[in-house]
Amino acid sequence: MTEHRIATSVLVIGTGGAGLRAAIELAERGVGVLLVGKRARSDAHTVLAAGGINAALATMDPEDSWQQHAADTVQESYLLAHPETVRIVTENAARGIEDLQRYGMPFAREADGRVSQRFFGAHTYRRTAFAGDYTGLEIQRTLVNRVTQLEVPILDRVYVTRILVRDNAVFGAYGFDLTDGSRYVIHADAVVLAAGGHTRIWRRTSSRRDENTGDSFRLAVLAGGRIRDPELVQFHPSGLIEPENAAGTLVSEAARGEGGVLRNARGERFMARYDPDRMELSTRDRVALAAYTEIKEGRGTPNGGVWLQVSHLPRETIMRRLPRVYQTLLELQMLDITRDPIEIAPTAHYSMGGVWVRPEDHGTGVDGLYAIGEASSGLHGANRLGGNSLIELLVYGRIAGEAAAVYSRELTAQRRSAGAVAEASAEVDDLLAADGPENVRVLQRSLRDTMTEHAGVVRDEAGLLAGLSELDALEERITRVGVHPDLAGFLDLAHAFDLKASALAARATLEAAVERRETRGCHNRADYPDLDETLRVNLVWSGPGRLEREAVPPVPAEIAGLMREVSTEGKLVE
Repeated sequence: MTEHRIATSVLVIGTGGAGLRAAIELAERGVGVLLVGKRARSDAHTVLAAGGINAALATMDPEDSWQQHAADTVQESYLLAHPETVRIVTENAARGIEDLQRYGMPFAREADGRVSQRFFGAHTYRRTAFAGDYTGLEIQRTLVNRVTQLEVPILDRVYVTRILVRDNAVFGAYGFDLTDGSRYVIHADAVVLAAGGHTRIWRRTSSRRDENTGDSFRLAVLAGGRIRDPELVQFHPSGLIEPENAAGTLVSEAARGEGGVLRNARGERFMARYDPDRMELSTRDRVALAAYTEIKEGRGTPNGGVWLQVSHLPRETIMRRLPRVYQTLLELQMLDITRDPIEIAPTAHYSMGGVWVRPEDHGTGVDGLYAIGEASSGLHGANRLGGNSLIELLVYGRIAGEAAAVYSRELTAQRRSAGAVAEASAEVDDLLAADGPENVRVLQRSLRDTMTEHAGVVRDEAGLLAGLSELDALEERITRVGVHPDLAGFLDLAHAFDLKASALAARATLEAAVERRETRGCHNRADYPDLDETLRVNLVWSGPGRLEREAVPPVPAEIAGLMREVSTEGKLVE
C-alpha cells in the first residue's frame, strides 16, 4: 500500500467557493496551503447556485444598507440567526463583491456600468447581483482561475476520511485517492473544513449524487466538534420531478424573481392563499410549504407537483435572464419553457445548520479547526434568504483564511499522534476488508427513503420516532456491508464513507427535529403548529442522545429597528 506523506501550513478540505476563497486568502498572505477535494475543482457544488449573490451595494436602490440586509436576514431566520454572524456577513458583503470583481468576475451590468441587482424573495430592496442564472458557475470559475494564478496546489479526487487531532488540536487529515486507493497522511498546522452540507440524505434533492452526504458533520464530530441546528433544512420550492435520475434538480428562483407564476392542477394561482402580498416572491419556506400543502390536499399535478409558468414572459427575457433554466429543461425533458409550464415540487436544498462555529473567525472549539460555507452554521437560522449563501462563502472564506494564517504563524509546536493516524488507517483497512451481504448503494437509498418519509417538509413526533427506529436498524445493517473496489477505482470505498457520514447526519437531524417541538421557518411540526418563544434557541448536537440548547444573543437595536413584521397567515398546515 502506497502512503503519501505531505506537510502544509494550512489544509483546506473542499474545493467549492468557500474552500477556494480561503485558499486564495492564505496564498495572498504567503502562507503554504493545500486544497483537497473529492470532486474535480471545476465541478464543485457551488456551480449549481444559479440566482445570485447578495450585497447592499445600493446600485439600484440607493436607500439600501448593510443594516437593512442584516434586518432582512434576521427577520427571515425566525430570530435563530446569530446577530454577530449576520452583522459580519452583511457589513463585509460589498468587499466580497469587490474581491470577485478584482479576480475578474463578469457580473451583469446596467447600461451605465453599474452592477445590476435584482429582487429575490423577502428582500426589502434589490440587492442580488448575478451573472445570468449561472452565478455560482461564474463564481467558481473566477475563484479557480485566481487559485491557478496563485499556483495553489490542489489534490482532486482525494477523499478525506478523518481530521487528525491530538489533545483537542488538529495536526492534519487522513484520506485516500479515489483512483488508485493510495493513502494520504497530510500534516497541517490548521484545517479549514469546507465540505458542504447534508441534503443528499433526502430522496429528492438539488444536490447531485455523492455530494452533500454529510461529510462535514462526520469529520467535525469525530474531531471533537459539534453540530448546530441540523434539523433546519431548507426545502427549495422548485425542484424537477422528472426524470427520476435528475429528481430535485433546481429551477432557479430567478424564474419567480423575473415574474414566473405558480399554479395548481386546477389552474389557480395558489400563492394568493398563503402570502397575498408577496405572492411568488414570498420566502422559500413559505412557498415550499404552500406547494406541499396544495399537493397534499389533492390539488397537485398527476406526478405530485405544481406548475411553474414563465411562458407569459417575453421570449427575449427568458433567453437573457433565465438561460440555464431554458437549457436544463430542454436537455432533461425536451420542454420549451417559452411555451409550456414546468412541473415542480419542493426539494431538499440547503443545510442551514452545520458545524458549530464562533462568529468572529468560524473556529470550531477544536484548536486549529475552522468550518465555512454550507458546512458551518449561524447565518441562516430557520430560513435562508436566497443569495445569502454565496456571499457567506466569500466573507467567511476570507476571514477563516486570515484566522488560520495567524494560528499557523503563532503555533510554537505541532504535536502529532501516531495513534490517531493508526486509527484512521485501520478504519480504511477494515472497510476494504469488509465482505458482508449488505450493498452500500441499497442502504443509501433506504436512508434517503427514511428521511423523505419521516423528516420532510412537514414532520410530527410519531414520524420522527419511527425514523429513528428505522435508522437504528440501518446502522446495524451498515456493520455488514461489502466493499469491493475494482478497476474503475475506489468509489465503492468512498460510498461506504458517504453512508457512514449520512447516517450520522440523519441521526443528528432526527434527534434535533424531535426536540424542536414547534413550527418555525423551514421546520414544520404538524403536531406543534405554533411558534414557541421558549424555543428561540439553537440546538447543538455532539453525538447520539447529546443535545444542548444554546441561547441566541439579542438583536442589536440598529438592526431590530429595521425589521418588519411578517404575517404568518397561511403559514401553518395540518
